[in-house]
Amino acid sequence: MRSPGSHRTALITGITGQDGIYLTRLLQDEGCTVVGTASSPAIRGPAGRRVTAYLPRVAVVSCDVRDRTGMRRLLEAHRPDEVYNLAALSSVALSWAEPALTLDVNATAVAGLLDDVLALRDRTGADIRFFQASSAEVHGSASESPYAQAKALAEVSVVEYRERHDLHACFATLHNHESPLRDGRFLTRKVTRAAARIAAGRPDPLTLGNLAVRRDWGHARDYVVAMRAMLRTDAPIDLPIGTGVAHSVTELVDVAFDAAGVEEPWAHVQHDESLMRPRDAALIVADPEPARQAIGWTATTSFVELVAQMVHVDQERLRRGVEDDPAYLLR
Repeated sequence: MRSPGSHRTALITGITGQDGIYLTRLLQDEGCTVVGTASSPAIRGPAGRRVTAYLPRVAVVSCDVRDRTGMRRLLEAHRPDEVYNLAALSSVALSWAEPALTLDVNATAVAGLLDDVLALRDRTGADIRFFQASSAEVHGSASESPYAQAKALAEVSVVEYRERHDLHACFATLHNHESPLRDGRFLTRKVTRAAARIAAGRPDPLTLGNLAVRRDWGHARDYVVAMRAMLRTDAPIDLPIGTGVAHSVTELVDVAFDAAGVEEPWAHVQHDESLMRPRDAALIVADPEPARQAIGWTATTSFVELVAQMVHVDQERLRRGVEDDPAYLLR
């Protein structure tokens, strides 16, 4: 039987991020041709190494998602069956410093891309499907941030194009999802890297803020399965994607240091009041039932398994001095 992805083409914006890499490999495994976009800094900088290491057989094009002319050319040249918009400014903190840029990338560009996909569909008659990566922050503690407000506007655009133009478009409200490819600026990778360093005899202190907040942390590898399933439903549907289980930052530290074989982790942790966010919600957790019922999806990687994998890969990075290797995705 032919795979559902055989002879299909997918366009993934923001392909050099963790979601883009895992999604690419998932789609390629079923025979799908993948084309990706990334901004020039992402290709030239640290994420650019991932293009070589993790994205074989992929045409990665330097094209900012805000570049309407460039995106139209890509759509016309490749005629994708599926469009996954993963490109975004993903930092809530940065969004306060760059509100106009955040709005352009996370909202205005989404509406433009939807319009271009619609135009291609109407011109060719092809069934082109669109997925938008949204965020639980839209309804969480950072809901008033430029980041969350831009993501909310993008959701409105998706619904508008679906209802007014009958475009197969959907968005997922993605809860926290991590992997060994997570950028070091994010909390989970900050913790796992510290655990690996301390276990290796490099006792730099780990500085943290609020330890009590509880978040729904899942594995990016699981979440891209949900993205693909959502895009292939007969009728488009918007869904929250998460494990349904929350864990505190304290648990994150305990699990990470245990995986690294470090006893008494709290001897290595410092508290910094400046890292406390006054509007942090005590709890943000997904309801996994809608995704289970609509697309048969549930998370398959536990919190302990996720954190342990991240720690072991960070230990391997320290041992080998190699930041990026496809083998890291298989641990």
